[in-house]
Amino acid sequence: MQNQPPAAELLESLAELLESTLLPALPSPLQHRARVGANLARIVRREIELAPAASRREHELLSAADDERALWQALVEAVRADLAIAKPGYDSWEGE
Repeated sequence: MQNQPPAAELLESLAELLESTLLPALPSPLQHRARVGANLARIVRREIELAPAASRREHELLSAADDERALWQALVEAVRADLAIAKPGYDSWEGE
């Protein structure tokens, strides 16, 4: 039996390969595509790692929201969880 690394680990390895090894060797017109590929691999990795817990939490919050303010807070937390996957760092923004 062969041990297989988790999908999230494979995706991070792919992102590192694209950025560290291939990107410097590629001609300029293709470098952007390598960066996009690395970014996509990392988004999918975060989705694998974070989405199941975020989905459960979102369901719990929305089910428990018994007034407009609680519903609003549940929606804010759900959007923050989505942002943590798609654009880390933006999930902690406190602006209007």
